[in-house]
Amino acid sequence: MSSILPTTNNAFGSPSSSASYYNQSGRPRKGSPALLRRLFRFPQMDFEFALWQMGYLLIAPRRVYRNIYYHKQTKNRWSRDDPAFIVLLATFLTLSAIAWGFTYHLGTYGIIKTILSMLCIDFLLFGAIIATFTWYICNKFLIQNINTYAVAQQVEWAYAFDVHCNAFIPVYLILYVIQLFFLPLILKENWISMFIGNFMYCVALIWYMVGVFLGFNALPFLVHTELFLYPIALWIALFVASLFGFNIPHYVLSHYF
Repeated sequence: MSSILPTTNNAFGSPSSSASYYNQSGRPRKGSPALLRRLFRFPQMDFEFALWQMGYLLIAPRRVYRNIYYHKQTKNRWSRDDPAFIVLLATFLTLSAIAWGFTYHLGTYGIIKTILSMLCIDFLLFGAIIATFTWYICNKFLIQNINTYAVAQQVEWAYAFDVHCNAFIPVYLILYVIQLFFLPLILKENWISMFIGNFMYCVALIWYMVGVFLGFNALPFLVHTELFLYPIALWIALFVASLFGFNIPHYVLSHYF
């Protein structure tokens, strides 16, 4: 079992093998493309534990990050070394895209386009952008070097992307699953429907920001990670402003379908 939490399967997780992929600064070494090949080694992925993580990210996210320091000590990296979580999430997004395609009576081309949009743009592209931004902010402004003579700790980009993946779980549940079942209600032209739809988007974004905060707050060498909670005030203000006539679900779904 290999994941962000301590495990017993060391197929990919020995300190020597992990060190070959990442240097002390958290930047990938030349051997890092080998990580991509693990995406196709399905028998070696721990899907059961990935599902466990997804469940606890919804009900007790701190538990997922509780033993992250142990993971760093045993595998010399903060990020996951098992792509099972990403593979599962990508599979769920694909299934959701197919369901949305059938709901809107899209053809084969339309469904494929929806899959690519939800998977490649919503999850991967925006995730890479957000991970790069948070990775830069952490390494530039939030690192606390307690011991001048100690090796400087840095946030790995892969860990920043892991944080995005973890925080994306409630977004997926609310906007890609629950919203689908509420479509007959939120697409109606009345204020109550607009309120419910806008509220779903507000909750999803706030939950995402809390997830980002928890992910970086788990790293012992970062300070002032509450910075990632500040956008919540903006989301709430925008939500209140939207209640004066801007229907967020109508606007977003019009760009998909």
